[in-house]
Amino acid sequence: MAIVGAGPAGLMAAEIAAATGLRVAVFDHTPTPARKLLLAGRGGLNLTHSEPLDRFLPRYGAAEPLFRRLLAGFSPDDLRGWAAGLGIETFVGSSGRVFPVQMKASTLVRAWLRQLDGLGVTLHSRHRWTGWDGTGALTFHHGGESVTVAPRATLLALGGASWPRTGSDGGWVPLLEGLGVEVAPLVPSNMGFEVPWSDHLRSRFAGQPVKSVGLSAAGRRLKGEFVITETGIEGGAVYALSAPLRDAIAAEGWATLTLDLLPDMAEAELVKRLRRRGAESLSTFLKKSLSLTGPRAALLREFAPAADLSDPVALARQIKGLSVVLTGLRPIERAISSAGGVRLSELDDRLMLARRPGLFLAGEMLDWEAPTGGYLLQGCFAMGAAAGKGMVEWLGQQ
Repeated sequence: MAIVGAGPAGLMAAEIAAATGLRVAVFDHTPTPARKLLLAGRGGLNLTHSEPLDRFLPRYGAAEPLFRRLLAGFSPDDLRGWAAGLGIETFVGSSGRVFPVQMKASTLVRAWLRQLDGLGVTLHSRHRWTGWDGTGALTFHHGGESVTVAPRATLLALGGASWPRTGSDGGWVPLLEGLGVEVAPLVPSNMGFEVPWSDHLRSRFAGQPVKSVGLSAAGRRLKGEFVITETGIEGGAVYALSAPLRDAIAAEGWATLTLDLLPDMAEAELVKRLRRRGAESLSTFLKKSLSLTGPRAALLREFAPAADLSDPVALARQIKGLSVVLTGLRPIERAISSAGGVRLSELDDRLMLARRPGLFLAGEMLDWEAPTGGYLLQGCFAMGAAAGKGMVEWLGQQ
């Protein structure tokens, strides 16, 4: 059995299959396995989320039916139990996200590779997959030479097109399209957006976080924080709304993100306080009466019409619903993840391509997306587990 791609989905499938006694070889074109996982875990590896499944599953949007089945086979609790089996204890943070106690991806990856080695899994680095030869065998470029491998079953887990320096470069797209497989265009997901800041705001506040605000777009609303960048905005709360904002920009050329700068205060109370303003300047009053300072106050000045700043009712309306116009997306190479990929309709319930028996797919190669917060990794681990089981089942029927 060959697995092409040494990320979470590929390595999980390798473990599942090898545990049944099958011989498994993993190929990756980078020098070391799990590079994207290691990079993502530099500041603390967010493995999954602790929220109930009835709230967890809708995070996968249109792919929720698929993940309802996948997470039934490998749930967030199963993922935490698997990590514990590697000697990696986890904890639930204040936001509900789940992390290793040591907050390091490298510790988990080393323990995982030891386990895979103990199961007999062989890892082949610097092998770039180049397709198939005339007999249907896999071909790889390695050390200036062409290498051919003829497995009984193959899993492709090559990632999407974000963070290409970690190995996810989307180079597989024309190879699968050459088989007649329908592939949705790869687009950025969990990415930043461009905003045409004034020179004043950019010079004063680029790099600063905007905390404890409400954000809404396309009927969805949440509370969180984001960061003002030189070119626009990015951060967890923005990533959670990135799909509808991206789709709006694709359709219209722009999108509106609505901010509630004081989400814990009702608009009526806000109007009451604003009417108490005397002769003091607006900035002094906002600071003393509403604790509205720094980046939040700067955003209000940036986007609220000047006439509204002197009208308590209009100003309250702006504070509770400030419209920020987004004019573009940050490049896919800088996105946390990507959307698009092989259409789910191309696969059977075992994640095998219907048009090519014995060829399985998993991970970000497929057409799904999820926000950061543990949902992406959980999805990849669950897909890998399902693909591994599917390969074992299919081989058993041959």
